[in-house]
Amino acid sequence: MKYLVVGLGNPGKEYENTRHNIGFKVLDCLAKQFNTFFVSDKLGEVAEIKHKGRTLVLLKPSTFMNLSGKAVNYWMQKEKIHIQSLLIVTDDLALSFGTLRLRGKGSDGGHNGLKSVAYTLNSTEYARLKFGIGNDFNKGQQVNYVLNEWSAEETVTLNDRIEVACEIITSFVSIGLNRTMSAFNNK
Repeated sequence: MKYLVVGLGNPGKEYENTRHNIGFKVLDCLAKQFNTFFVSDKLGEVAEIKHKGRTLVLLKPSTFMNLSGKAVNYWMQKEKIHIQSLLIVTDDLALSFGTLRLRGKGSDGGHNGLKSVAYTLNSTEYARLKFGIGNDFNKGQQVNYVLNEWSAEETVTLNDRIEVACEIITSFVSIGLNRTMSAFNNK
């Protein structure tokens, strides 16, 4: 079986350590765990890993957040991956920092990357792993908050939470959505 695991984020050094780029960070960690590297390809950086008889195509889109759907659609077609084998890793303002929540479908929740994916695929019936970034910002400051770097307090536990996110991804491809949600959500 083949899966497409997409980490949402923005390309470029200036965005590298921002909250909005947690999807990229999680995929970087997963690639490192499997001793593989990303290479630049059409519409993104791509790596491939094998886990328990499954192939995971890891994608970090180079299209910027608002056009993520274009890269997702291209790689789904290129790799012949069905929507049930798609997992999007994204930041979520509605969840407190470090909270991880796997869902099988749902709205974009105002997230421009998810909005682009849903629009391009004409569906919200795809799995997403939401990484809570909290919402500690004043009214009208959302963009600055998501595009700012992690606070010193957050960086203390950030890597541990990223490693749990990697566990969720490998569980998702090994035992499926429902069993993974039961094992990890609300923990």
